[in-house]
Amino acid sequence: MTEVNSRKTPTGSLVAVVTPMTEDGKIDLEAFDALLEWHVEQGTHGIVVVGTTGESATLSSDEHIGLIGRCVETVAGRIPVIAGTGSNNTAEAMMFTHEAKEKGADACLLVTPYYTKPSQRGLYEHFKLIADRVDIPQILYNVPGRTMCDLGIETVDRLADHPNITGIKDATGDKTRGLELIRRCGDRLAVYCGEDGLNCELILAGAKGAISVTANVAPALMARACELALAGDEEGALAVDAKLRALHQNLFLEANPVPVKWALWKMGKIARGIRLPLVELDPQYHVQVLEALRSADITT
Repeated sequence: MTEVNSRKTPTGSLVAVVTPMTEDGKIDLEAFDALLEWHVEQGTHGIVVVGTTGESATLSSDEHIGLIGRCVETVAGRIPVIAGTGSNNTAEAMMFTHEAKEKGADACLLVTPYYTKPSQRGLYEHFKLIADRVDIPQILYNVPGRTMCDLGIETVDRLADHPNITGIKDATGDKTRGLELIRRCGDRLAVYCGEDGLNCELILAGAKGAISVTANVAPALMARACELALAGDEEGALAVDAKLRALHQNLFLEANPVPVKWALWKMGKIARGIRLPLVELDPQYHVQVLEALRSADITT
């Protein structure tokens, strides 16, 4: 394999960080700053802000851009900041990507356009136009279970030669798909696992890291698992990952970020706010999430 895109995006555990909110749904910037500091202290390798887990779909444009700027300011260059800038509106995605560059983000994460169900040609033109117009490293994000839009491997292969397209987050949950992306495009794109249960397996196979929900509650363990996997230590990586297995499963008992925000509230890290149409975790799942936290030695 040749060298991955020279505009290298980060490696390791990249947390898809939540957006803390008060119980009335207002953004809690003090808690947000504290979470970011905690991640830096715990060894998280990068922050992904205002992605799916950050409830980007319910944020206003001003809130979205403001959180990117706040994250960049608070992290202050200690670890990379990747801004979620995708939209089903190409012009809006371009605007968010431009604003992220202006705010000082290190890279952007662009989800496939949801709801509109574009063709593969439309997807290619969408991502190519943004990459042509905004000079910042861009990570494609494929999560068809949420968008009803699947970015095909052939399309990724075509986009992989663009100098501003530096990675892809594969959240299909399909290990075979992830392995094929690594085989076909891993010499030109950094492939990131977007399915926590597959993180170590795909990194050991050549992925560059994980964009993780589990890292919200277990940042040190997730960082260590990724470090060991990147070093090729299969036994060590899988041993650490075993402590996270219940979290990988139980943080998705309801739609993300419902369980992970409830878990962080129980840990005393954030208030219990979440924006409609999402609501707090159903009580029937409380015990399972608490048991998953305990299995990772997390105190509540």
